[in-house]
Amino acid sequence: MKVILKREVSSLGDAGDVVEVRNGYANNYLIPQGMASRATEGALKAVETERKQQAKKIEQQRVAARELADRLQQITLKVTAKAGESGKLFGTVTSANIAEALKGEGVDVDRRKITLEAPIKELGSYEASVKLFMDVSAKLAVVVEAES
Repeated sequence: MKVILKREVSSLGDAGDVVEVRNGYANNYLIPQGMASRATEGALKAVETERKQQAKKIEQQRVAARELADRLQQITLKVTAKAGESGKLFGTVTSANIAEALKGEGVDVDRRKITLEAPIKELGSYEASVKLFMDVSAKLAVVVEAES
């Protein structure tokens, strides 16, 4: 019997997959537990329509992420911090500080999406990586200046 999985079943597949199982397994376990439904012609069309909608939604998110990536790569973000005369910071500039500075530029990015090669502990120019979507990331130029 062909069934459409409603959620992930470890031995069969992910939600939305159409799989062939024995009649007893489908009728006595998968369907009563709400893990699957019969793969009727109408149900298969509904699954296909849902997949197309999800693909379209993902593509829209990818396009938006690419536009944001282009915008971020044109920004040179200035972050101010207290520093000594030798240029060493009293503390560290973190991804949270960079996310906060980005909000000032009108860009809202989760701090967990921003990665630095190493913690910023001195004045100067640095590069941060911002992961915006599954396969879209951007490099962000960060300049750390002394607070006056």
